[in-house]
Amino acid sequence: MDTTDSVRLGRTLDAPREEVWRMWTGPAEFSSWYGPDGATIEVTHWDLRPGGARRISMAVDTPHGPMTMHFHGEFVEVTKPERLVYTEGMADQAHPMTRVEVDFREDGDRTTVELTHHGIPAGSPGEAGWAAALDHLATRVLMT
Repeated sequence: MDTTDSVRLGRTLDAPREEVWRMWTGPAEFSSWYGPDGATIEVTHWDLRPGGARRISMAVDTPHGPMTMHFHGEFVEVTKPERLVYTEGMADQAHPMTRVEVDFREDGDRTTVELTHHGIPAGSPGEAGWAAALDHLATRVLMT
């Protein structure tokens, strides 16, 4: 995969690695923090195993009115609680499939999350979306 079109972000979260892993891999937990501000996330299919499908709907308000986007893909690597890799594409558009790699590193009672999303360029709205989502995750793990 071309690494020039990749977003790389990291966050250190005030939560143990097992908790951060659960927030990322549990469908209800994932839908509680994923997406931009004001988005409503519905996980419609979540088969957490290599080759297992994942489908998500995201409803957002845009300057042009409400919009719902449908994402699909499959889990490629599930190494609890260290690494998660999955593909992602928009189900209702001709966008190419992208690849998301997430590493979870233990740092005492904290966890460092390192995310690389291949297939979307740095500086794109996708990067801003991931930054907001990671901020939501950081807030959410403090609430659990």
